[in-house]
Amino acid sequence: MSEREEEFSNEVKSPLAARFRGFLPVVIDVETGGFNAMTDALLEIAATTLTMDDNGLLKIDKTSSFHIKPFEGANIEKAALEFTGIDLNHPLRIATTEHDALDKIFHDVRHAMKKQGCTRAILVGHNAFFDQSFLQAAIERTEIKRSPFHPFSTFDTATLAGLAFGQTVLAKACEAANIEFNNKEAHSARYDTEKTAELFCYIINKWKNLGGWPL
Repeated sequence: MSEREEEFSNEVKSPLAARFRGFLPVVIDVETGGFNAMTDALLEIAATTLTMDDNGLLKIDKTSSFHIKPFEGANIEKAALEFTGIDLNHPLRIATTEHDALDKIFHDVRHAMKKQGCTRAILVGHNAFFDQSFLQAAIERTEIKRSPFHPFSTFDTATLAGLAFGQTVLAKACEAANIEFNNKEAHSARYDTEKTAELFCYIINKWKNLGGWPL
């Protein structure tokens, strides 16, 4: 155990901080112009912070979401727009820069970390590597120096749902967990983030109720 970890273990922590070794789970979903995080546009991002009630059950706290202006020179595949249904020219699509969106999300995440006594945030995503790669690429492009997120560790709900339900598709996993899922609203970063958050909370709480936590 490092000195920092030992120091944290001796501090008074919230139940949420104690549950995940000082990490604050933050659910992230992105909608993009393709699959390559280095070349393809980040078009939407949403982040949902979590909290824990007096019974030790994980719950959704707050969601922030943004439409993003493609960075200069970004590649946008037509097939990606057809899949997500994003209309970049829609008059009601009020978009912001990557820097401003991340700055606001990181502000909310740091506030939640402080409230929960956590030392760092950890990304929760459905197929988390994809969301993590686009988040990290945006951080590098915007030259944001202090990200609250762990640079490579994640919680992946596709893996957790495969264990819990034998399902890896978000809609199918939500169906197995009796979480309402509307396919017409899917592929919106805000909607997918909140459904992923519900799924993550369900699996973590189910494990607790089955006697798997505390150990």
